[in-house]
Amino acid sequence: MAALMAGDAYWRDLLALSWDIRTYSGASDASEAIAGFAPARRPSGLALDIESVQLFRRRGIGASVEGFFDFETDIGLCRGHFRLREREAGSGNWVAWTVFSALEDLKGHEERAGNSRPSVTAPAHGRFGKWMTSAEHAAHFETNEPDTVIIGGAQTGLALAARLGALDVPTLVIDKEPHVGDVWRNRYQSLVLHNQIWANHFPYMPFPASWPIYITKDQMAEWLKIYAEAMSIAVWNSTTLADCKYDEAERRWELTLRRGDGTTRIVCPRDVVLATGVFGGARRIDLPEADRYSGKLLYAAEYSGGQDVAGKRALVVGSGSSAHDVSQELNASGASVTMLQRGSTCVISLEPGASLPYAIYSENGLPVEQADMLSNSVPYPLLLEFHKEMTKRVIELDKDLIAGLNRAGFATNNGEEDSGFLTNFLRRGGGYYINVGTSDLIVNGEIKVKHGTTIAGFDGKTVKFADRTAAEYDLVIIAAGYENMQESVRAIMGEAIAQKVGPIWGMDERSELRAMWKKTGQEGFWIAGGGLQQNRSFSKYLALQIKGRELDLV
Repeated sequence: MAALMAGDAYWRDLLALSWDIRTYSGASDASEAIAGFAPARRPSGLALDIESVQLFRRRGIGASVEGFFDFETDIGLCRGHFRLREREAGSGNWVAWTVFSALEDLKGHEERAGNSRPSVTAPAHGRFGKWMTSAEHAAHFETNEPDTVIIGGAQTGLALAARLGALDVPTLVIDKEPHVGDVWRNRYQSLVLHNQIWANHFPYMPFPASWPIYITKDQMAEWLKIYAEAMSIAVWNSTTLADCKYDEAERRWELTLRRGDGTTRIVCPRDVVLATGVFGGARRIDLPEADRYSGKLLYAAEYSGGQDVAGKRALVVGSGSSAHDVSQELNASGASVTMLQRGSTCVISLEPGASLPYAIYSENGLPVEQADMLSNSVPYPLLLEFHKEMTKRVIELDKDLIAGLNRAGFATNNGEEDSGFLTNFLRRGGGYYINVGTSDLIVNGEIKVKHGTTIAGFDGKTVKFADRTAAEYDLVIIAAGYENMQESVRAIMGEAIAQKVGPIWGMDERSELRAMWKKTGQEGFWIAGGGLQQNRSFSKYLALQIKGRELDLV
């Protein structure tokens, strides 16, 4: 098999053969892995989707032939994608460059959607002919056991709950907020999504065609509420996890849930999913003499806008996305704003810069499911190289913006290894800003920049800096980023489970996100999160793994 592959070939598998999310690099590694997994899964019925096959020419790569194929295994129906290239340009010797395989359905337990959608008389908790509302589903779990509990009722948790519902997995979502959507509803007023609507649709239910390209935070808040109701998702709001234990023998959890009225309820699900976001809590930084500051001091996560700041002097500590958004909100409210930047930040224009990585998604382009599969078919090491080339284009497109920022004293970079903002997101979860207006305010001088120093102390309203300068501010907002998601695991699930799970996010040894959407070091415990595109796409594969545990396939 290795002879049919390029030396630098890749095989990426999403559950089809490996029952895991993995990437294998190099002809030897990839071919040995396929040969190793195939006997157990018994792939058969390989069929080329002939209409999908196309010839492409890429700068620096040359010609490639690409297309989709279908096959099945002993347990599932699968779809794959391939890229062929010539071993040497003009040789006519075509070899596999990338091979991608993904589980689409479990045989006999197909997703209840599309051609497999249920009839109106499909049973719901033993009741025929009755569409159960979200509230009725929630009430059902007052006396019945869920098979899966999802902690976090925003976009990630709800998307996964919808997927599990389509696989007939009884699922309860818990969220600490009083209402579905509050996690967006309570953010600062100027917040909008930073990528286009057609990349962000939810499973089974796309956004309205009349909605704007860039969705506001209030639209997102209401959409979550609408989605939970339309998908009939059981959500317990004002509910937190008070205690958890895992029974190794029974392979089930014992969760103590604390409700908003102070009562508790013990449930014993097979699986628990943490879906509280890519980040942990706000990163707390050392602020010498903070007790001597007489102004208002808070963290960006605590800032919701709407405060009377007109005419006030505000210092925003940080230069990532939150720092930019808060600075823009303060400026719009009439404050005099200074950003304190210690290092440098990857800044990219909203259009065209930030839209380039999502060019596969468009209003009138590929169906979103097909675009997701194409996106997933690119292994991370190759994605990194693609983004290095893309970043060269962005540098030229954004040269005036970057020059203006640098003149204003704001330091910029092109991402790690000059690979742009998206690989920063995949590696670190941040470290960039997509310009939705703040950069322009910096360039024209409406927002000031203080660079290359840190806070050394306070005295009344005076902020003292490490470079031995000082200035007075009425308000200081710390936007120093967020902790790793492992801190969320520690805070919610406890130290022992956090230690078992280990580091989260960033790339693992198989070029996949660590501990995300796949098995962790704790049996029956999963972590979900990412951008809306990731939530839509990878919620499918996590739901299949959870269903597979129910069926004792793993």
